[in-house]
Amino acid sequence: MRTLLDLPKAHLHLHLEGAMRPATLADFATTAGEAAPATRGFTSFAEFGGMYRDAVAFLRTPDQLARITREVVADAAESGAVWIEAQMNPMFYVPRFGSVEEVLELVIAEGQAEADRLGIGFGLMVCALRDAPPEAAEELARVGVRYVGRGAVSFGLASDESLFPPAPFERAFAIAREGGLVSTPHAGELLGPDSVRDAIDLLGARRIQHGVRAVEDPALVERLAAEGVVLDVCPTSNVELFVVPEIGQHPLPALLEAGVRCTINGDDPLLFGPGLLEEYETARTVLGLSDEQLAGVARTSLEAAAAPAELIATQVAAVDAWLAAPA
Repeated sequence: MRTLLDLPKAHLHLHLEGAMRPATLADFATTAGEAAPATRGFTSFAEFGGMYRDAVAFLRTPDQLARITREVVADAAESGAVWIEAQMNPMFYVPRFGSVEEVLELVIAEGQAEADRLGIGFGLMVCALRDAPPEAAEELARVGVRYVGRGAVSFGLASDESLFPPAPFERAFAIAREGGLVSTPHAGELLGPDSVRDAIDLLGARRIQHGVRAVEDPALVERLAAEGVVLDVCPTSNVELFVVPEIGQHPLPALLEAGVRCTINGDDPLLFGPGLLEEYETARTVLGLSDEQLAGVARTSLEAAAAPAELIATQVAAVDAWLAAPA
């Protein structure tokens, strides 16, 4: 059997703080003289969000943010990732660390340095929040585009889509797209097909974080396949956050069979458990994806990444070589 560790892949849906190592969070709590916050046992998206924020609250110095950035890149490399596109909202850190620019420069510098050390690539998804004012997203987009070509590669939108529709964020995404950032909002997780449609039509999405509930609308599935819109899918996350009832019922195989381009990702390993490699293993052993399908997913992750063209070409060829090798 071909080892999935050796399959070159990109990690395209990963929240920086949500990928913090549990041991690192425990270290930060010890430093603060406090108990580490719970990261499991949530029963709703709201509780999950609260636990996420509780964990982020322990990032209290630039050195701590730098540490988790390095560790997240290292963990991606240990899963066989050759490109990692971590996402974060820098505005959380501004009251303590300085300006948005200073936070972006810290994360980009640390991420790129660790990636260079490990022989992989790193890009940052600048991520706005739905529960913040649209004007904040517009300002974040303006700052983000100044870092195009310097480490910022895409522009996301997170938080509860069921409470905050995308229309108010059209201008922010227009600024981002016009400035060279790839549009990569969350959609089709807590809401159904209309959320995915709006992400494409209003925000110009070329990659959608999740998007799996598109499967509920065959016409939308056909559109995704025809237009080549990529879904950055996180199977375990969808189970843990009650999007699908259990992993064996995940729609990833059906989406792939319908011709939708999908990638496999970890989302928030701190709160969900599995990392990138474990998600690929689950796709093989539980969802029944063949090596040809897994190679196709990995190829899509590279082709859809906002990575340098040379890296993409080299690693796509390596995916083909992985598949051509004896099983």
